[in-house]
Amino acid sequence: MKRGLVIGKFMPVHQGHIALIHFAATQCDELIVSMSYTPHDPIDGELRFSWMQEIFLAHPAIKLYSIEDNFDDVTLALPERTRQWAERMRQVYPPIDILFSSEEYGLPFAENMSAAHCSFDLERTTIPVSATRIRTHPFRYWEFIPEVVRPYFVKKICFYGSESTGKSTMAKRMATIYQTAFVPEVARELITSNDFTLKDILRIGHAQTKRVIDMARTANKILFCDTDVITTQIYSKHYLNEVPAELLELEKVIQYDQYFLFDIDVPWVADDLRDLGHQRTEMYEVFKHALEERNISYLNVQGSYDEREQFIRSVIDQMLLEG
Repeated sequence: MKRGLVIGKFMPVHQGHIALIHFAATQCDELIVSMSYTPHDPIDGELRFSWMQEIFLAHPAIKLYSIEDNFDDVTLALPERTRQWAERMRQVYPPIDILFSSEEYGLPFAENMSAAHCSFDLERTTIPVSATRIRTHPFRYWEFIPEVVRPYFVKKICFYGSESTGKSTMAKRMATIYQTAFVPEVARELITSNDFTLKDILRIGHAQTKRVIDMARTANKILFCDTDVITTQIYSKHYLNEVPAELLELEKVIQYDQYFLFDIDVPWVADDLRDLGHQRTEMYEVFKHALEERNISYLNVQGSYDEREQFIRSVIDQMLLEG
């Protein structure tokens, strides 16, 4: 049986890696793919390995392993450096017949493994991308990022603030303009009045969090979110005079890349859930204070609906350009 080896950090795994691994799998009976990690990696090792598992789930001849990278010495020249790699590989894996790589280290590493070497797209002409480029500018290389990996790089935008300031309409509008997904205020799907309980509040917090996670899987670079769990906490405090500790933990699950605080300088529009029209200024300050006490930066959204849209679009356009 011919056994092959591909190594890498896969930080993140991209279409170039996938092409290399699929090619290697056609050249041997069994392919070991060894993903190295350290506790300080910019992308968590367990998350990266879960991406690999999902991508290659239907390929039983591709054997995935993760290994802590505590054996490398970047100060050494490649021949000696790869000799240390080879020693570690021999300790943890069965004998390797052929090494596949798209890197300069491939040949000396293979020699130290006493294995044949097969280079694949070394010049990156077939798939012109690298993991470093993706981490630096994911939106520029979006087409090279596998679908399972894309949610990690989606920018989450929170439209935040008190009642009747245009958040829901704006979230839908932005999703249409940028051809992406949006997350509604899930509370409106779960309650019909402000006569709710702590159990209801927790249900809302969990549902809002889950919806963000779910919609990030289908988002096109940007995900617009109408409200967040901080908002759920604010209304829990206002109506029930209590904030469950579980909501404070839920707040940590989603990290938003940009908050927009919607000001109250637009007309009040009442509905079945809005009953704080007489406290607009007070509630605006509550929402603002909640961000500031957490040291969360935000942009204030003011003016007419058209002015608000133009302001938000200018920020999002810049985000897409820089990404």
